[in-house]
Amino acid sequence: MKKYIKYFSLLFVTSVFVGCNDELKELEPFTEGNPATFFNTEQTFQYGVDGAYAKFFSYYASQSGYQGLPDILADNVVIARSGRLSNEDFYDYRYQPNSAGSVDLWWSQAYEAVNNANLVIGQIDNLAASPAKDNILGQALAARAIAHFDLVRVYAKIPTQSDDAAQSPGIIYIKVEDGDTADPLAEPSRETVASNYTEIIGDLTRASQLIGDDNGEGRLNKNGVFGMLSRVYLYNGQYQEAINAADQVDTPLATKDQLAGVYTDDNNAGVIIEWSVNTSTETTYDNVGVIYSQTVSGDLKSEYVIDYAFYTSIDTNDVRRPIMVKPATYSGNDYNAINKFIGEGVQINGLLDIKVLRKAEVLLNKAEAQFELGMETQALQTLNTLRVERFNNFIAGNESGAQLEEAIQFNRRVELSFEGHRFFDIKRRGEAVTRSDFGDFADGTGTPAEIKTLPAGDNKFQYPLPIGETNANANIEQNPGY
Repeated sequence: MKKYIKYFSLLFVTSVFVGCNDELKELEPFTEGNPATFFNTEQTFQYGVDGAYAKFFSYYASQSGYQGLPDILADNVVIARSGRLSNEDFYDYRYQPNSAGSVDLWWSQAYEAVNNANLVIGQIDNLAASPAKDNILGQALAARAIAHFDLVRVYAKIPTQSDDAAQSPGIIYIKVEDGDTADPLAEPSRETVASNYTEIIGDLTRASQLIGDDNGEGRLNKNGVFGMLSRVYLYNGQYQEAINAADQVDTPLATKDQLAGVYTDDNNAGVIIEWSVNTSTETTYDNVGVIYSQTVSGDLKSEYVIDYAFYTSIDTNDVRRPIMVKPATYSGNDYNAINKFIGEGVQINGLLDIKVLRKAEVLLNKAEAQFELGMETQALQTLNTLRVERFNNFIAGNESGAQLEEAIQFNRRVELSFEGHRFFDIKRRGEAVTRSDFGDFADGTGTPAEIKTLPAGDNKFQYPLPIGETNANANIEQNPGY
């Protein structure tokens, strides 16, 4: 790769954290410098990785955020007509290359996270060999992999989606090695999806051998890397590898009594990766919950509410049901408002840490992978490990075959609801989005979705590349149908 020393700008007004300690600290700001001279201590290298974490928060928590929009694109919610009709173009699949919001934001901010990680990786030999150097490099490699994974599952197909998905156009994997820097003037072409996943898995695997077991407050660690590997392997159809990675995660599962507090930031039980910022600097743009609701004159005003058919399909003994839904009245109408990420305590401001990956997902990844390999007894056992902590008076299930597969997928839908999974789960399984006929009011009446179905394989399962990107790079190919 051509070597090019790039002067860069990093503004660390806040820090982004990953881990189980929810006390947030503020990083010292750094404004501008030459990476070859700035990165010369363990602390400055850690600042570089923290800059990547900050970019993750910026596109996960926006008003078109990566945490919420995948549920809006799928079948978990109905748009509330008394709201601002925010993200309606995405809800109705009208997004195009020149659309504002997440089309541009996800692309630009994810690649900025990649850039921050690459700056660290490219200069890492400024540090003498030590466990601290390995740990910083492991964090940067993992951050680079996660950002590219976020990009490829949005703007390209998923390997398990169809027979040809792995050979279809992916995204550009920007990768530097120790001592290199990326060439900002390059105009690369898209790689294949298969190539992208090979690079992602390679970075995560290398990170798993370097990163620390416990980096304390606020940063990726070994459990986070193996948890992310379990997800990536599942998407790539490498089911035994998904099981093996899941088995490396020793984070305890949140119990029935702990689960509600996870979504009010009272505890971090079962949380493996989260993006967080100092609340003193958060704005409406940064609030993870604002995509679903706001407070207006003291009332809860919903942007989106849980789909009535989905809500009523959840057993009343399921402790997740009241965690997901909050009764609300606005403009004289009753709604089933989304309760996750509504705010701390009695607040309705969406100022909460973003739950990127939890032990519950790791168990569900493992159960699905076991089922795909025909290991039904083991898959049922893994699923029941989750369900015993999610149901009052739980009686162990004994499903098999199609019923077991349905139970795994339904519990995945409930457990991970409103956390940025549903659209990708439908997509990777090669299914269609099928919305109910129910409306936005609490009893299922009101106005239903205008677009009820997104057929399996539809081009809208892949976002368009931003028009600014295709205009600037003649070698990058736009997705079909745009």
